[in-house]
Amino acid sequence: MPEQKRPRQSNPAPDLSPGEAAHTGGQSLKSFRLGALPILDRIIRRLRLDDFLRQYLPPEDARQKIATSTGLLLLLKNLLVSREPMYGVGQWASRHPAEWFALTPAQLPHWNDDRVGRCLDRLFDANVPSFTLAVATHAVAEFNVALDELHNDSTTITFHGDYREAAQEDLMRGQKTQAITWGHNKDHRPDLKQLLYVLTVTRDGGVPVHFRVESGNTTDDRTHRATWDLLCQLTGRRDFLYVADCKLATAENMAYLHQHGGRFLSILPRTRSEDGEFRALLYQDQVTWKPIHEKRDEKGVLLERYSVADQATLSAEGYRLIWCHSTRKAEVDASSRHQQVERALLALSELRLKLSSPRSRYRQLGKVKEAVAAILEPRDLARWITVEVVEKREETYRQEGRGRPNDKTRYVKEETVRIALTYRIDHVALAAEMCVDGVFPLITNELLLTEEELLLAYKRQPVIEKRFSQLKTDFEVAPVYLQNVGRIQSLLCVYFLALLTEALLERELRAAMKRDGVKSVPLYPEGRACHRPTARRVIDLFEEVQRHQLIVEGQAPVEFTTELSKLQRQILNLLGMATAYDR
Repeated sequence: MPEQKRPRQSNPAPDLSPGEAAHTGGQSLKSFRLGALPILDRIIRRLRLDDFLRQYLPPEDARQKIATSTGLLLLLKNLLVSREPMYGVGQWASRHPAEWFALTPAQLPHWNDDRVGRCLDRLFDANVPSFTLAVATHAVAEFNVALDELHNDSTTITFHGDYREAAQEDLMRGQKTQAITWGHNKDHRPDLKQLLYVLTVTRDGGVPVHFRVESGNTTDDRTHRATWDLLCQLTGRRDFLYVADCKLATAENMAYLHQHGGRFLSILPRTRSEDGEFRALLYQDQVTWKPIHEKRDEKGVLLERYSVADQATLSAEGYRLIWCHSTRKAEVDASSRHQQVERALLALSELRLKLSSPRSRYRQLGKVKEAVAAILEPRDLARWITVEVVEKREETYRQEGRGRPNDKTRYVKEETVRIALTYRIDHVALAAEMCVDGVFPLITNELLLTEEELLLAYKRQPVIEKRFSQLKTDFEVAPVYLQNVGRIQSLLCVYFLALLTEALLERELRAAMKRDGVKSVPLYPEGRACHRPTARRVIDLFEEVQRHQLIVEGQAPVEFTTELSKLQRQILNLLGMATAYDR
């Protein structure tokens, strides 16, 4: 008798009926989650994202049941609120009022991960650089964002997988795709492939105004000129202060910005000769410092003091050099050096123990010197640790034959090569290094700003690191569960819009607090004061807010919303949205 085929089993389709319902005794209660959607929706509407998407996206297919712009905005709101996987976005949306996504209940069953992918395909086919430039230009005007100082940096988006089809830059449907490949990985995973994510934010609120995706093997120094050109388009001017890390400070980059009327501020790389010359003066105690800025806590306790060298110096190209000293950085440098020396001494001790073993694999002097170099050279520790490697020959004698030894027994001489390793710390050189702790040089072509103003401008550079932290922690940009590089680039564009939305929300709330004289709001656990509230804190605060619909047979439905707390009301009042949840 032939074997009967087992019926094919499939996972049940997710329930996409709107809301969450409960029934009892002729009554039913349908609940919808609101969360922070009304707050986020206001920012998104002011950004006119739907209008810009419809303007730049290719013409819609008549068979589309959900407009691409609607789908992309749904994906954006999901990233902001919940970060559900793509196959779960439809089910997530069904638990919220459909009108907040410009959808009808009948459209929800048509939302799945394939539709998300097609929306990303259509975004890739659009002119993404022009689209993001238009959005950023409107955001600057709508929210009155200052563009006098812009900060640029990059991070890596790390991928798990081979991505053979994306190993080289290519064209897909007329648009350029970047190469997912190996490069300098900033997540400390050199074994994994990556893309480079370049971001520029404003001094005013850390608002992202430009992003670009580059191939994973692109170096940072090759991104600045194209970025600066686009920022000139965005701002309509060339005199904004462009702040970036040491990769900007190449002769070619600085000359390009200077010759085109730009203003830049960066940190001078340690590899430059000017750095070595100034440190030589420090070793000779020929530099005097003057304090220019202090950082204190709320109780007035000094946390950090910044000073600058009295000597005015210029770079080889004639740009202004400002030699700065930070007391906090000096402590960090000293601690880091101590840890490096301790690790090196431990490694040398382990190597010496291996050399003393009878079964040591180190029998050649050259191999031992290579092992020592591997310990000292990466951190240039040979300046402070002196190592001597000496080859010693030990003579031993053994009886030539078997039996009891006597006066006629002959012996054979054997030579054994042993390698001895000794090391010592040069305490004088180590102590002398303290005079260069905490020193960092700034390079700029700006002549009008004071040393303190330039120092504070560079100290605002970490604001962009906070955006990268949001990207990798709040939004969990990696790992990326997509294979098509075009869709990946489109998804990274949606992440840029999410960063822009959160940054504007934070800026609006903090500006309102300053305007109304509110020093803090109790957003932290246990009602602790929060002086600089983040968008994530606000989103979490409204997470449990729901809208309910009570239906009783023979009566009109009654709608009501979760009663808001005093803190939630305070946040809404500050944002000018006192009635956002009233209905």
